Amino acid sequence: MSYHEFLLFAGLAILAAFWLPRFVSGREPAASALLILAGFVCALAIDEAPPLFTPISHPQWWETMSEMAVIVALFATGMRLDVVRPFARWRVTWRLLAVAMPLTIGAMVLAGTAAGLPLASALLLGAVLAPTDPVLAGDLQVGPPTEGGEHPVRFALTTEAGLNDGLAFPFVYLAIAALGGISGTEAFNWLSYDVAYRIAAGAVSGVLTGWLLGQVVFRWPMGNILAETGSGVLALAGVLVCYGAAEFVHGYGFIACFVGGMAFRRVEAKHSFHSNLHLFNLAIEHALTAVLLLMTGAALGTYAAWVEWKHVAIAASLIFLVRPLSGWVALAGSGLPPRERFVTAAFGVRGIGSIYYLAFAASAAPLAGLTDLWLVVLVAIALSALVHGLSAAAVLAGIRADTASEPKRRPRLEQAAVQ
Repeated sequence: MSYHEFLLFAGLAILAAFWLPRFVSGREPAASALLILAGFVCALAIDEAPPLFTPISHPQWWETMSEMAVIVALFATGMRLDVVRPFARWRVTWRLLAVAMPLTIGAMVLAGTAAGLPLASALLLGAVLAPTDPVLAGDLQVGPPTEGGEHPVRFALTTEAGLNDGLAFPFVYLAIAALGGISGTEAFNWLSYDVAYRIAAGAVSGVLTGWLLGQVVFRWPMGNILAETGSGVLALAGVLVCYGAAEFVHGYGFIACFVGGMAFRRVEAKHSFHSNLHLFNLAIEHALTAVLLLMTGAALGTYAAWVEWKHVAIAASLIFLVRPLSGWVALAGSGLPPRERFVTAAFGVRGIGSIYYLAFAASAAPLAGLTDLWLVVLVAIALSALVHGLSAAAVLAGIRADTASEPKRRPRLEQAAVQ
């Protein structure tokens, strides 16, 4: 397939993926599964796969494109949050991050070792698959800036996806370090530097950068502010500044982008210019995501003969067993009604972030079982796009209906969230 043939295919596939669902439903999430299917069919139809379809041997493009998609989505996710206080709103988020995420990593380590992966590679598998995705989970998350109506389930899934992409990074570094064995000194360095310093540096850098960007866009100079230009490209500038500044001080740029988006929004939380920035960010995010989903499907088609039942079993266990159970355990005593607790636990979408982490690790060090890792991740993304994409809108619509019909029975957590 030539470059221009790929452009033609990509354009037609994206158009069809967003157009065809309109004959059945107005819900766009089906587009994710259709894009993966289109890529899969394309790979089966050509004789020789181009490098863009082969992440195992050519991870560089995958790393770069997925990195851009994730940081744009993270900044936009932080910027979309209308209300971040009271801190009781974050109770479910902290539970998902502190309990569900480590449980998921542990379960995937066990699954990986049971499938024959070395311990370091199994740990990498857990780190790669643990974070939920801010890119593919748009229908599950809060709406555009100033829209309001941030349901507790949407708020929890949004903030979890915004933070756990960055919080998975220490485990990726731990897995890379474990390839050669870890001494006591190396373990201490990992805890003090990769965990403590880099998380804190990312968060602090994000707050400072987001606040400064807000001053530049909304307040300096008085009487002639940048927000009056209406230029959405400032959103991309904000993403790049937040990410670059955090990485410059060796903090986690993913955390900085999400926190930076929140800090930026807080400067002028109700300004109409946020809608322009959101639309510009959304256009970039959708474009990059569409191409990456086509590539994901094409990679699955290219490697179809290599996929074994163990790859499908690990991916299916993550989607149908590990995430729902770990989330359910994490939310015990949270105050969420059973249905909302189940939806929050079960709808942990896997996607572009997992691609980035695996491509990053593959470029950083020689990995044992690399083929198995890629196949599990690709299958997990496809399965998540299919299962979560087709069910999310209907499930969340049911939750909204339940909330509207029983306003007096809302738990204290939800009452705090809607104030």
